Parts: sequence; structure tokens; C-alpha cells
Amino acid sequence: MSYYQIYSKYKNLPLERLFYDIRLSDVARAINSDAQSENQLLALLSPSAEDLLEDMAQAAHRLTVMNFGKAIQLYTPMYLSSYCDNTCAYCGFNAANPLPRKKLSLEEVEKEAAFISTSGLKHILILTGDSRKNSPISYIKDCLKILKKYFTSISIEIYALTQDEYQELADEGADGLTIYQETYDQALYDRLHISGPKKDYLFRLDAPERAAGARMRNVNIGVLLGLGNWRQDAFFLGLQAKYLQDKFPDVEIGAAIPRLRPYGGNFKADSNISDKNVVQIITALRIFLPRLGITLSTRESSSLRENLLPLGITRMSAGSSTRVGGHT
Repeated sequence: MSYYQIYSKYKNLPLERLFYDIRLSDVARAINSDAQSENQLLALLSPSAEDLLEDMAQAAHRLTVMNFGKAIQLYTPMYLSSYCDNTCAYCGFNAANPLPRKKLSLEEVEKEAAFISTSGLKHILILTGDSRKNSPISYIKDCLKILKKYFTSISIEIYALTQDEYQELADEGADGLTIYQETYDQALYDRLHISGPKKDYLFRLDAPERAAGARMRNVNIGVLLGLGNWRQDAFFLGLQAKYLQDKFPDVEIGAAIPRLRPYGGNFKADSNISDKNVVQIITALRIFLPRLGITLSTRESSSLRENLLPLGITRMSAGSSTRVGGHT
């Protein structure tokens, strides 16, 4: 069974009503259960669970220490290119925006890598815009040849690839993938992604599975909170993470839930996601999947990050810059 078949089983159900049908006693059972069932995740993400958030936080902390200790993996993002072929309503980097675009030369890649490595960070996440023309696989492979001289772990956050292409990058030294579905609401996804290769919902949805099949060591998925109904997106994120864990037990599966932030365009988020909502999602995911890696975005305030760290966070960026060549 593919993940899309699992997704299809639930996408037409009245999930909002199911969330509100959950009782406090259902949540209490879910907190202490190791069933990893859809009903457990529904309960943990329900409105009723807000009244037991302290209990969820304690359980999430206990499970995190049990499975990960008190270690946090630090990584830094490195932007290789800002060219993009997509027109996405919520993104300031979309192709319709008249921005100055840049791509690092291989000499500039080496300069950035050498500078970042002096910080002691050994994990790096390389990013490009969604443009095969300007950031082809051959260019990314050339960058990997340079970067692996400086870093012990290199993850990629680029456009969705075929399994053979993921295999090419894995053979060249990439050991991780980060890719966000953005929202699991397929109709909303279609409206938000106006044009470009990213508009293909199913090709992007299956990308994490293709990367895992190509022997990537870790695969991180995520949603952008604020695009759609956050409870439903978190529910489908949890289901996909479980599907990947079950199918690829040797691959480290992770999840991220960054919040949509304002940018220079006209898009307005449909909903505001509170700090309390973020806490509920993180603790729900940790209780549902005790071995799930959870990444915390530097979009969050330092005070919130400090409070969230004990509740399930295993990975966090450091020394971040969102500009191409921004480290040097």
C-alpha cells in the first residue's frame, strides 16, 4: 500500500468533526498508549487535548530522553541558488517576483564551505530554488564533491527528484533529504501552486519514499503551518512519517513544522498558529512516534525555542543565513 492510498482513506472523511468528537478520556488513553494508531493521533491533535497539554509535555519529554537522550543535532543551511521555476502564492522567491537571482560558482561554494567549517559545524543542509535549468543535478553533484571535504553529513533541500536521481546524489555523498509537502490538502495545494513543476502534488508526495529507496540515511518531511487546517496537516504529516518508518526501518525519519511568516507579497495566511498549537503538534508527534526526529525552525523566537527543546526537539539549525553566499 502506498502512502497516497492511506491518505485517500482519510482525505474525504469529516476530519474536523472527528477531532471535535474526541473526549478528554480519549486523550488521556492516547497519552499513555503505544498503539501508534490513527485514533491515537486524532486524539492527541484534538481540541480536547489542549486541556491535557501539560500531561502531553511530560510524556513527550520522557520519551525524548528515553530515545534520544539530551543531545540536539546542530546543522547550518547553505543556499546554493535562488532561481525558481514555480509560481507559489505564499513564497517570496517564486518565479513571478522580480528579485535579483544568484547561483554560487564552484569557487564560491568552496569559500562558503571552508568558512562554515571553521565554526565546528559538521552537518550542513544545502538548498536551491526549484529550478532544474539553473541548478541541474550535475551542478549539485559538483557541489557535493567539494562539500564532502568539509562536512561529515550533507543533506539536500531541492526540487523533487526521481529515485535514480536521488541515488546519484547519495552516491556522491548526500546522506539526507528535507522536503516539505507544504500542505496535505490536495485541492488547496493545487490552488496555491499556480504553475511550475512543484504543482505536481503526487510527485512531491512520493519524493520522501523515493529518497528512502535510494538509501538516503535520513529523510525529513514537513508542512508549512498557516497554509491550511493545522490539525489536519499535522495528522497527515504524522501518518506519512509512520508509513516511512514502517517501510524503511533503517532510515531516520524526521519532521518539521515551520510557521508561515510574512514576506513582501500579497498572500495572507488563512489561520494564525499559536505557540500553544505548536507545542501540541510537537508533543503529539513525539508521543505518537517516539523515534521520530523533530526539527525546530529558527523562525521561532529564542525564548520559545528554549521552552520547546525538552519536549521532543532533536535537530535545530545554527548560524543560519537565507541568502545565497550569506555566510561569507
